[in-house]
Amino acid sequence: MQQRLGTTERADRFYKDQVLNHLNGRMREFVARQEMFFLATADRHGECDSTFRAGPPGFVQVLGERLLAYPEYRGNGVMASVGNISENPRLGILMIDFTRDRIGLHVNGRARVVLDEEMRSAHPELPIDPVPGRRAQLWVAVEVEEAYIHCAKHIPHLQKVPAQARGARAWGTDDVRRKGGDFFGAAAEADERPPFRRPQHKYVHLRGGLHEDAAEVVRGDGPAYRPPGIAPGTALPPARDEVASALNGEFLDRVERVLARAQPRSRAEDAAEFRGWFDPPDV
Repeated sequence: MQQRLGTTERADRFYKDQVLNHLNGRMREFVARQEMFFLATADRHGECDSTFRAGPPGFVQVLGERLLAYPEYRGNGVMASVGNISENPRLGILMIDFTRDRIGLHVNGRARVVLDEEMRSAHPELPIDPVPGRRAQLWVAVEVEEAYIHCAKHIPHLQKVPAQARGARAWGTDDVRRKGGDFFGAAAEADERPPFRRPQHKYVHLRGGLHEDAAEVVRGDGPAYRPPGIAPGTALPPARDEVASALNGEFLDRVERVLARAQPRSRAEDAAEFRGWFDPPDV
């Protein structure tokens, strides 16, 4: 994509100047004072989930230049993020400071879920939060693999509402009204629709191959593998590489049509725009 859209030189400069495999001192200071972040995870099928995490300043613990940990508070019981991490340890964190520096930090890496007592045994210096609803049930420990800036140019500048005007947050509550009630009206319509069911993954994987529990032809002299539930005599689906080739071909055709309409940026445009990574943002 970089080659087709003429951004390779800019991207290489960004990788060289900005992407680290650890948190440097300024990044660690930034993380230690954040009160929220956005979290992206995916399950073993590649199905994604994004969510929001918040806490008092410092709720994300900086345990080293390559290790972070954040607490999991009592929620709605779905455990979407922790469930995804149990199947696929890769995650992405985006922290944005909307009020002071108007800058963001990406942290990508591998995660594992840790019980509170296990985390405190390994890191006895962890504080105990005085608010019961903010006491961790679990921790997510993140091994940092990539850390890099999210530039300021599209980040809005927000102001905090004074504490007396906004009211206290209801940490850990099960009070439906204080959690937001039925704001979007979904519960009111519940009796009029069938229960939600997640898609069943049978043969086609997100990346174009067959899922691991699908029937797959073993090439060579060996017999065809037939998983439980597929009776003898049932036609097996195409081999993984054949399905992948067909689906990837269809996907790439669509990509090519989009790219054909895109206009690559010129070097002159890039050179004129780049003013250094840390210039003050335009007001």
